[in-house]
Amino acid sequence: MMSFATTCTKLHRLLMVQKQLHSATVAFSRPLLNGPQQPSLTVEQINIEVAKLLDLKAKLGDEPTPKATLKTPKGTRDYTPKQMAIREGVFKVIVDCFKRHGAETIDTPVFELKETLTGKYGEDSKLIYDLQDQGGELLSLRYDLTVPFARYVAMNKIQKIKRYHIAKVYRRDNPAMTRGRYREFYQCDFDIAGQYDPMIPDAECIRILYEILNGLKLGNFVIKVNHRSILDGLFEVCGVPGDKFRTICSSVDKLDKTFWEDVRGEMVDDKGLSPDAADRIGKYVQLNGSTDLVEELLKDENLASSKRAKAGLQEMKLLLKYCKILGVSDRVRFDMSLARGLDYYTGVIYEAILEGAELVKSKDTKEQIGVGSVAGGGRYDDLVGMFAAKGKKVPCVGVSIGIERLFSIMEAVLERNEEEVRTVETEVLVASAQPDMLDERLKICTELWDAGIKAEVAYKVKPKMLDQYQYAEKASIPYLAVIGEQELKDNTVTIRNTTTREEVPIQRAELVSQLKKKLQPDSS
Repeated sequence: MMSFATTCTKLHRLLMVQKQLHSATVAFSRPLLNGPQQPSLTVEQINIEVAKLLDLKAKLGDEPTPKATLKTPKGTRDYTPKQMAIREGVFKVIVDCFKRHGAETIDTPVFELKETLTGKYGEDSKLIYDLQDQGGELLSLRYDLTVPFARYVAMNKIQKIKRYHIAKVYRRDNPAMTRGRYREFYQCDFDIAGQYDPMIPDAECIRILYEILNGLKLGNFVIKVNHRSILDGLFEVCGVPGDKFRTICSSVDKLDKTFWEDVRGEMVDDKGLSPDAADRIGKYVQLNGSTDLVEELLKDENLASSKRAKAGLQEMKLLLKYCKILGVSDRVRFDMSLARGLDYYTGVIYEAILEGAELVKSKDTKEQIGVGSVAGGGRYDDLVGMFAAKGKKVPCVGVSIGIERLFSIMEAVLERNEEEVRTVETEVLVASAQPDMLDERLKICTELWDAGIKAEVAYKVKPKMLDQYQYAEKASIPYLAVIGEQELKDNTVTIRNTTTREEVPIQRAELVSQLKKKLQPDSS
């Protein structure tokens, strides 16, 4: 069957022919359709064709063919005003913490040269979004904010910087929306670049992670820490070939998501590691503890034979000492299973896990929300040197907050508790129930805006007072400034408290000062 649009087009053309034929009362010949010339048609033949098309049009109805279903691309989402209000609150906690620790901010392009990102992410490189060739440059969407930061430091010949960066990144991952895993998502990064004494900047990054998770009040959490040198030394003494260190490290990194038997199978069956080597690794990577475990491993004969393992354990001992001084040791756990699969890490690595997050259920889907790691980071001393002239190194350490995963938990908790979230910050609604008061309402609103007070006015010449009261209550606007004929005569404005419904007339000249006093946080 022809589409609605095609039917209408043919019908229009036939009706035009029909009109001309009736007026001329002669046979008329013209092409009816695109394509080859059609035979000449008589008036009677055209009338028959018009009748057929009218009948077809009636069957198709008056509406055009429906358009494709509107949806966001896979792995992305829209955010409602309520959801954005929650996100803005999270961002504020994070940015305030970054600034409290003396960081400045930068921005970098959303895409980089493909060669900038290639070879930096190990097995995760397959998740990079490549763009079509544009103007002779091969480009890719940024996978994270760390590699662009290293490129920025090298390109600008920076020796020391403490910066934060909040921006979107992109990964061709299999999305799990309820678990906060998207293809487009925000990262909130804090990094310290420069040559400093061991473990001091590293401990501060862990302290920052501690402050943010405490500030968001999401419940208990643990910050797992490990060291790449400990892992490399462990692989060395367990008989892992040097060219398999990174790929075996990637397998160990999956221990927080699956069982040791599965990880062992991947090492042996998929990556060709000997069963004996895998079993020796298994004895270590299932250990976790604190300073006591570090001391125990320093006495281990196998690890003692590796200089890398000993150096990593000594740095871990120092890191845990600083963590205790910074007041975060109750949340920090030395975990030998933590590996973080990215290739660029060279020293301390850490990851934050929310405990009990799997118990939070979505109100709509009843699906359990378990997001796993919500933040992570570590030391990457060689990354800048990959971009710098003559390979000049700038040691770096940083932490990245997974905002989408935190948001998934917060959204589920708020839905479960049915908590109200205010989506506007309006402090005063300028209102009136009488006609011819629009000019006065606009004058008052302008006065409040000029004074830095957040105000709104109804977009009607004659608004109903009940509608204005209801809007103020629904939007949780704390005060109304009501103006009417009597207020104009008395040169006053009535201030109405939305919560208590108490009304107090004040002098027009004192409107701004009185409202500011009422809007102070400690005002009753």
